[in-house]
Amino acid sequence: MTRKNLKNRQWVLSSRPQGMVSKDNFEFRESELDELKENQMLLKNLYFGFDPTQRGWLNDMKSYMPPVQIGEVMRSSTISQVIESNIPDFIEGDIVQGSFGWQEFAITDGKAGFMNASKIPDNIPPTASLSVYGVTGLTAYFGLLDVGEPKEGETVVISGAAGATGSVAGQIAKIKGCRVIGIAGGTKKCNWLTEEANFDAAIDYKSADLTETLRELCPNGIDLVFDNVGGEFLDTALTLINMNARIVLCGAISTYNNESPAPGPSNYMSLVIMRAKMEGFIVLDYLDRFPEAISSLSNWVEEGKITYLEDIQEGIENAPDTLVRLFTGQNFGKQLLKISDPD
Repeated sequence: MTRKNLKNRQWVLSSRPQGMVSKDNFEFRESELDELKENQMLLKNLYFGFDPTQRGWLNDMKSYMPPVQIGEVMRSSTISQVIESNIPDFIEGDIVQGSFGWQEFAITDGKAGFMNASKIPDNIPPTASLSVYGVTGLTAYFGLLDVGEPKEGETVVISGAAGATGSVAGQIAKIKGCRVIGIAGGTKKCNWLTEEANFDAAIDYKSADLTETLRELCPNGIDLVFDNVGGEFLDTALTLINMNARIVLCGAISTYNNESPAPGPSNYMSLVIMRAKMEGFIVLDYLDRFPEAISSLSNWVEEGKITYLEDIQEGIENAPDTLVRLFTGQNFGKQLLKISDPD
């Protein structure tokens, strides 16, 4: 690729969403690329990764990461190719993962946002570095094992079970000898959970009575809840928890686009009565243990104990609409957007 007259197309945040995020909250612009300085490299982005947490980054409020600022390139995980490099550890042609945002190119010293640039091993598909071996798979691993502490024979319920995190969390619970029920939207997703991902049962929240069906499937109660959804699901699950149950708060996607804060769970006294624990976590707290998790996940994938799906859309012009897919239930597995082929 020649760098002469190279333009960089980018999506920047133009307004903060009020309610559902939309394409109108972003501006598509074109900019010139600067010259490389010492200890910098030029990357061509190949894929963007999408996660529900990106919606929280658009709010002007204190969180575990600073919000994306108005006029700033939208933050996201990326798979990229090194085009030019003044960094000894990276050479032209290297495929790397990082956090370089919604743009075609990035000039960087390798450090950006929540994920510094790292080379993707040759023995894994590049997109897997953003899915089963990426933040979503790592979130499932630490949330389920460290926070949830599953025990053989327990009943585990996973909300958002057909998503990139929930599907892996449920399969890890099965590996640990648990009985696993998943909550997902639509027959296709529920069938995949039971037929491909080894879940014991799945509930289609779009057609089933959630409270009634959960009671039928969990006659002996629930020992562990891995919650990606919040809202009505969490309130219902709290009525069925057993003594010393654990509720892992991974996310609350059902509330992310609310225009006002959602009310807290009305059944929270179940935590007191059943001496249960409800705990939130952020995967970035486990950075020093990422190699451990990736090693375990890799072994389970190779052994056929974990399967995963990737939903790959195409075209940088579709970045905002691809983010919206997460909140309308259109995605099936890890949501990715293909920007370009490697040179």
